[in-house]
Amino acid sequence: MSSNYTLHNLDCTEFLATLGDNEIDVVVTDPPYGINENNKKVLSRSNLAVAIDYGDFAWDKKRIDTALIREIQRVSKEQVIWGGNFYTDCLPPSSSWAVWDKVNGANDFADCELAWTSHKKAVRKFTYMWNGMIKQKPEKRFHPTQKPLDLMVWVLETYTKPNDLILDPFMGSGTTGVACLMTGRRFIGCEIEPNYFKIAQDRIELESRRPSLFEVEVEQLPLVEQVEYYVGTNTA
Repeated sequence: MSSNYTLHNLDCTEFLATLGDNEIDVVVTDPPYGINENNKKVLSRSNLAVAIDYGDFAWDKKRIDTALIREIQRVSKEQVIWGGNFYTDCLPPSSSWAVWDKVNGANDFADCELAWTSHKKAVRKFTYMWNGMIKQKPEKRFHPTQKPLDLMVWVLETYTKPNDLILDPFMGSGTTGVACLMTGRRFIGCEIEPNYFKIAQDRIELESRRPSLFEVEVEQLPLVEQVEYYVGTNTA
């Protein structure tokens, strides 16, 4: 636990029930899609490199309940939900979808992934290669549906503000939390699976020891503006 982040190893429904309306600035999350993603499918897809064996998992057999979507909307002012295209029956129309072009090449992975957002913006696209072991930048994968760190930094810089309180109720291996610390956002994460919780905890704790990208930018400002920022942060 830190002043910048709090992590919970539990079912997110328990934690959400403790929150008031609009207590969170933005929920940024990647819930199960209900498409039965599993280790056998992951291992069968790779044409360019050997796929990672994540062991058996069954958490993607069904979508999350509509009631949980409603609860996420209740506790937050804005939302960014990856896989929102699988929840269009319970999410309102949006003009502000986020599109991640994965530059996948010839395989049966999707060319793009979509995130529904509640923001009043135009559609935005981020292009970043992420094809099994073939990646735009070297980055260790811990989770079968893990998002690239650069993608999550882009999401935060596009849809949130510095010092916003971000919640990821399906934290997985903690990439959203790492990106939050890098960009000067506060973070709350929930993960029900103990092994992934420990991975997320270790990754986020390691990142917390480094200066954030935003802190580096602030330190380059004139002294008066630095004081104004830090005073504002401490009274938020």
